[in-house]
Amino acid sequence: MAIKKMDIVGRRSYNCDILFRVIDIVEKDGRQVAYLYGEYIRLAADAPIEDLIVMGMAEMQKLTNEYRSKEEQSLELFRQDVTLLKQRQEYQATGGYANLTNYFQIPGKVLHLDGDQTYLKKCLALYEKIGIPVFGIHCSEKEMPERISGFLDYYRPDILVVTGHDAYSKAKGKKSDLNAYRHSKQFVETVKEARRKVPSLDQLVIFAGACQSHFESLITAGANFASSPSRINIHALDPVYIVAKISFTPFMERIHVWDVLRNTLTGEKGLGGIETKGVLRTGMPYRPEYAQEGE
Repeated sequence: MAIKKMDIVGRRSYNCDILFRVIDIVEKDGRQVAYLYGEYIRLAADAPIEDLIVMGMAEMQKLTNEYRSKEEQSLELFRQDVTLLKQRQEYQATGGYANLTNYFQIPGKVLHLDGDQTYLKKCLALYEKIGIPVFGIHCSEKEMPERISGFLDYYRPDILVVTGHDAYSKAKGKKSDLNAYRHSKQFVETVKEARRKVPSLDQLVIFAGACQSHFESLITAGANFASSPSRINIHALDPVYIVAKISFTPFMERIHVWDVLRNTLTGEKGLGGIETKGVLRTGMPYRPEYAQEGE
């Protein structure tokens, strides 16, 4: 079967362990090469056409079910965390339930920049399911550094996500060499520009990176959380689980890194960060007669 753009394929040389979408097919050194984006993993790759196989429905469904099972497990663990956080907040807001005053909560507002429109839609659906206010923008990784300042001025978020596709290429240099990565350099420059705008690590919480990204450079540039310490692949939805924990943690509390990572799909090999304050704020009284639906 001929390979064409937007086909879902696997790589024979890797035992078809990851589902990829074919983004483009080009002539390179006298043979056809396909550019690939992971369907569930934030990985960019290329491969000769002869190494690819169009995945059948049975194989696709099997891998899809595995990923969705992991997603649901992470979502359930996160919901349990949020329930405990809300119970603790209710106890504190009411003086140990002594004063039954109505109160309201304002979770942290997220600006999510994503180099992949399909991933962005998946992430926005999860933000909505969890109940996090978010602005999502599809923006190519190369354009992010020059556009981030304007986005921050316009949206004024509490949390910034800078993600998309990335990959480390051994042929281009050592793992310590930023130039050996597909988009890590652009992510680093975007974080630096954001920090020029908002220097404080607590006034703007930043997650940056994708699969195999240069973790150390992103943290040094000013990200609170980043990928990928062990240069492994991360799941498309991992950034959402990171910022959701931050969004629902009160601003007077500090979040230990493990508390953020434990419910992600990738864990500490693919994600890391520094101790960070939450951004949730509680107020009172809550006046339901003035509340708009959806607020």
